[in-house]
Amino acid sequence: MIVQRNNITANIDWISIILWLVMMGFGWMNIYSANTLEESSGAFDFSQRYGKQLIWIGAALILAVLVFILDAKFYIHFSYILYAFLILVLIGVLLFGREINGAKSWFVIGGFQIQPSEFAKPVTALALASLMTSHSFNLKKFTHLLQAGVIILLPALLIMLQPDLGSTVVYFAFVFVLFREGFSANVMIMLAGLILLFFATLVIQKPLVLLIIAGISLLVYLGTKKSVKKTVVLAVAAGALFGILHTVNRHLLDDRFSLFWVGLATMVPIALFLAVILLRNRDYRSLKIIAGLCIAILFVISVDHGMNRVLKPHQQQRIYVTLGLEDDPQGVGYNVNQSKIAIGSGGFSGKGYLNGTQTKLHFVPEQSTDFIFCTVGEEWGFLGTTFVILIYAGFLLRMIVLAERQRSAFSRIFGYGFISVLFIHFMINIGMTIGLMPVIGIPLPFFSYGGSSLWAFTAFLCIFLRLDASRLELLR
Repeated sequence: MIVQRNNITANIDWISIILWLVMMGFGWMNIYSANTLEESSGAFDFSQRYGKQLIWIGAALILAVLVFILDAKFYIHFSYILYAFLILVLIGVLLFGREINGAKSWFVIGGFQIQPSEFAKPVTALALASLMTSHSFNLKKFTHLLQAGVIILLPALLIMLQPDLGSTVVYFAFVFVLFREGFSANVMIMLAGLILLFFATLVIQKPLVLLIIAGISLLVYLGTKKSVKKTVVLAVAAGALFGILHTVNRHLLDDRFSLFWVGLATMVPIALFLAVILLRNRDYRSLKIIAGLCIAILFVISVDHGMNRVLKPHQQQRIYVTLGLEDDPQGVGYNVNQSKIAIGSGGFSGKGYLNGTQTKLHFVPEQSTDFIFCTVGEEWGFLGTTFVILIYAGFLLRMIVLAERQRSAFSRIFGYGFISVLFIHFMINIGMTIGLMPVIGIPLPFFSYGGSSLWAFTAFLCIFLRLDASRLELLR
């Protein structure tokens, strides 16, 4: 098939456009159902959320046209300028923004609310793609990897200060982009291990977790070395460290200290002593095992410190409720409990459109935003929720196909940035509504009520489709 280079309309991936329109349309139907009343004046009542969402959708269509009108090279050449501008805007929202629901994340202009953190996601992807396609960039070089980390973490840090935990978590999705471009699989495995370790530390007693870590380290060491002497030394060191930490944690801590700081003071001299011995013997493999052991132990003993100093009490409780460590159906667990009731009551085919009792009586707070999926479950049942999941799965697969066919590394990296952020939003949002994820306030893209999220994801998608439409011309 001959692709016309200059005809953007002919080169647009219309399958993606159709899926995008289906998601927005079905999302609006459920927003209407979640907010309509018997005395409602109709779908075009702009004082209601469904009326406002029609305005957002209309604006999103105009935004899509504007994105396609601009030359694809604009997004390449102006990526750093857009990134710098958004960083200034994120700083500005901390200084001049309005606090809503405990987070200073919004600019209020007239009757409109704009959330800059949503728009920072596609701009961060542009800057990351620009950096990674520069001539000298190499992911295997620490300084270059550090530069990529700064681009990702700088907006995440500013958003964390608002504080907006949900939007901050999304930025870690860009790690998948680095992995696609050659980031070490070992680092990805380590990150996954730390996540599992975090939840294990909350569920299992710390002494047992530390003992398991020490045991795994010994098994790894035995698999790489035959020396009984060195194995005994490592076992004694790990056992002594475990014993010291356990004793300190159980008998010596008071209100002035935390296990994190005592553990840090204990581990540093032991780790340095072992490192000196291993370096003198040029036993670098053992040194890596010791380093991994120290990182794991420090991570375990820092969980409480991080939970108490970083997360707010209600955010901590949401994690504990999700893990089944607390039962609070009338408190922080209320949203999830009502959401599961609504989804379960829908059965196989649902109660019928506009007939959801949980929806009509507003038992689930934020039912048209973060918990829109429970409206689908109640009124459309298993068939409706399956349809939504399949639409998103098909859309993600289509995006992967488009990303892999790019001739331009910039387009591919940006495409995987969109895929990663969309996947994290999709996974966490639906996971929240069915009780598999903590409630951290993440909307379902193209589906939930809200202009900022809809416009930001529309820009994200359409920039990628614009780059794809010019894939035969872009070589960077």
